[in-house]
Amino acid sequence: MTTALLSVSDKTGIVDLARELHQLGISIISTGGTAAALAEAGVPVTKVSDVTGFPEIMDGRVKTLHPKIHGGLLGLLDNPDHVRQMDEHGIRSIDLAVVNLYPFEQTLARQGASHEELIENIDIGGPAMVRASAKNYKHTCIVVNPKHYATVVEHLTSGSIPVAFREQLAFEAFAHTARYDAMVSHYLGSRIPDRGFDAESSLPLKLESPLRYGENPHQQAALYGSFGSVFTQLHGKELSYNNILDIDGAAKLSLEFDEPTVCIIKHNNPCGVGSGSTLLEAWDKAFATDTVSPFGGIVCVNREVDLAFADQIHSIFTEVIIAPSYTAEALERLQKKRDRRLIRMDTAALQRELGMDVRTVAGGFLVQTSDTPLLDAEALKVATDREPSDAEHRAMMFAWKVAKHVKSNAIVYAMADRTLGIGAGQMSRVDSARIAVSKAKDAGLDLAGCAVASDAFFPFADGLLQAAEAGATCVIQPGGSVRDDEVIAAANEKGLAMIFTGMRHFRH
Repeated sequence: MTTALLSVSDKTGIVDLARELHQLGISIISTGGTAAALAEAGVPVTKVSDVTGFPEIMDGRVKTLHPKIHGGLLGLLDNPDHVRQMDEHGIRSIDLAVVNLYPFEQTLARQGASHEELIENIDIGGPAMVRASAKNYKHTCIVVNPKHYATVVEHLTSGSIPVAFREQLAFEAFAHTARYDAMVSHYLGSRIPDRGFDAESSLPLKLESPLRYGENPHQQAALYGSFGSVFTQLHGKELSYNNILDIDGAAKLSLEFDEPTVCIIKHNNPCGVGSGSTLLEAWDKAFATDTVSPFGGIVCVNREVDLAFADQIHSIFTEVIIAPSYTAEALERLQKKRDRRLIRMDTAALQRELGMDVRTVAGGFLVQTSDTPLLDAEALKVATDREPSDAEHRAMMFAWKVAKHVKSNAIVYAMADRTLGIGAGQMSRVDSARIAVSKAKDAGLDLAGCAVASDAFFPFADGLLQAAEAGATCVIQPGGSVRDDEVIAAANEKGLAMIFTGMRHFRH
């Protein structure tokens, strides 16, 4: 190895690497800011413009796109024709390329960055050099991540860089440019109104952290993306795969409520939700729905956690507590349990991330827009002879907000400020209704005068009649069944008020 090309935006460790390469007798070619940093550090460096015989032009937009650079990166040194052509055209082999790209991601994350600034931070020459080197990894070793600098030096000091390691670096290089291009594509796509679903798409994902295991201990798992920009862990053991799913579900449920609200989640299903003038009042209502399931569950609130609330829940074993903030006294109290995870959520960041849902299936992905709307005001209508009272309407809205986040088939009994019974994830809607009633009875809660919400329409009148028998006086459901007339007739006969939303909230 005789020649290295160093061209980096992230200059972490680059001077130390260059010094090591120089001591190993490797000549260094560099560009713009990297060349200036090396020269300032006293490392001998040759500018790319001196290699190409052509100056950097157009504010640096064009500097490395030249045969004397790409020929050096792409030449097959075991191919006599390539070597002959390199000699004929004065092309010097480049044996090591250390390249990372313009800071498009950092610019995109910065508040107030203009479109023009973002465009100027789209790297062209960098990805071209990375891809060229990665294609020719047997002859040109490509490094895009500073974490590999020390290993590269170790290999060079001992003699050469193994082909297997070169291939690993080439894989990382193509993944690096693929993610970079995906970020640019997503940004430009975000500026196109009503563009629908793209004919070609990629996900610009970066490993955030490996996880101990997945849903079960025999499954490997990792977290990709920017979860940490929305949720910050303040205390406790590392988050598990299931914790992360529950945190996401609980936080999204909390967004439905403006008043102080406590959401208790177990196995990614609400098991109790309450609202009140304070979190303490809201907690009493949420916990009363189901006094068993909250143990080992997830608690999410939409107000700052103070010492009074911390004292209330401290004695209960909870896996995770999520809140927009905590007082110092509350943190001190809650941190007394070593394993309890305490999470601070950035509500504004969470709302910004409600864009697309992506799920894997065999051979592909299912993509859909997030289920963010609660109601379609134009489709909302009273389907029965009797109009709901104001109190009933408030109860129906509360039940509907919770039902939106319960696994289908979902049935929720509620008053205007609390859940009373929740039936989730059953194959039959009647079974979900039966479970919801049973849980309310087990909790000693009276369903008389409550509202019931169903995430999808009642296909038969039996589910609605069951709700009436349990004590519900009003029903909210999407409507749309071929037997709607039968269900409406049954509701009228029982004196129920019923609203059709025209919008369902299945959660498979």
